[in-house]
Amino acid sequence: MKLHEYQAKEVLARFGVPVPKGRVARTADEAEAIAKELGGRVVIKAQAHTGARGKAGGVKLANDPAEAKQFASEIIGMTLVTHQTGPQGLPVGSVLVEEAIDIDKEIYLSVAIDNSPGRAVIIASSQGGMDIEEVAEKTPEAIVKTHIDPACGFQPYQGRQLAFEVGLGGEHLNAAAALIGNLAKAFLESDASIVEINPLALTKDGRILAADAKFSIDDNADYRQKALFELRDRSQEPEKELEAHDAGIQNYVKLDGNIGCLVNGAGLAMATLDAIKFAGGDAANFLDIGTANNPDAVVSALKIIGSDPDVKAVLVNIFGGLARTDIIAEGTIQAIKGGHVTQPVVVRLAGTNVELGSKILDESGLDLGRADGFAEAARMAVEAAK
Repeated sequence: MKLHEYQAKEVLARFGVPVPKGRVARTADEAEAIAKELGGRVVIKAQAHTGARGKAGGVKLANDPAEAKQFASEIIGMTLVTHQTGPQGLPVGSVLVEEAIDIDKEIYLSVAIDNSPGRAVIIASSQGGMDIEEVAEKTPEAIVKTHIDPACGFQPYQGRQLAFEVGLGGEHLNAAAALIGNLAKAFLESDASIVEINPLALTKDGRILAADAKFSIDDNADYRQKALFELRDRSQEPEKELEAHDAGIQNYVKLDGNIGCLVNGAGLAMATLDAIKFAGGDAANFLDIGTANNPDAVVSALKIIGSDPDVKAVLVNIFGGLARTDIIAEGTIQAIKGGHVTQPVVVRLAGTNVELGSKILDESGLDLGRADGFAEAARMAVEAAK
């Protein structure tokens, strides 16, 4: 789950990470009032779950409260379209009104999960203000990192070492090292998947501030991070993914193709996307239904898939282990007969109770595409979508 920038900065500030003065505004009048409180010269930032907001017109520098009001009125209510949002863009319902700071140096700083060693990693670069992917490609030597040992946790020397390596030594060393430690603490105690500050700004008056912040929390931590999950902004998430979440389906992602996929197991789901691609098509979604031994769960999943106007055909690809293929077959039939799926459906079943599952499909009287092989199922789905 992603937080807005203003929410991320509120969380970081609670952990001792210094941030610029500012508040969120949901109307132009509120933006004007906040600008007056901050001295007039402020930055107006669109609050949307995307980067590159400035290039899309979502970040503006206001020289006085009147200009702050004008810019806020232009940004609030707009649809922000960036290379990260896709052509549909994201709605902007609020802006962060923040003191304008004079930046002397920009640093990149983040904490993320490094899956190879299975540890949190702190990443820093002296080339802040740029996409870290671009820095990694052009000047990888400018990136430094250190892992957090899960047994002993973050150690102060790691913060000092990173600060030195990105040019925050001397008089800034203690403040920078403390900030890095506080960022690591915020990451770990919030069950975050990534926390990114880009840029971490060294101002001309000697302050070190998180000028921008991104904060994402592991969805699996919702039961113990209830206060943070209450900050969730549903307007920033795809409608279909919200429908799936509300129906208890945690592993649904909307994609750009036209073949809806109902699969059990994340590995099989990824392989299904590849098979469809190899057959010349594109999947409309990733959906791992897991161990669905209740027909109602299958109906709920197919209802979401079938109601997607982009879906021209549906592929049900199940390898039954703990999941029973006869239950999947029953749910598929119920979804079609209930009018939830009107597109052509291709079914491939294998594994637990496959004979019973096949018999249920045979006796349903429905015109279903039936496949025994994985590649055959993908090919049939691609042809059906045409």
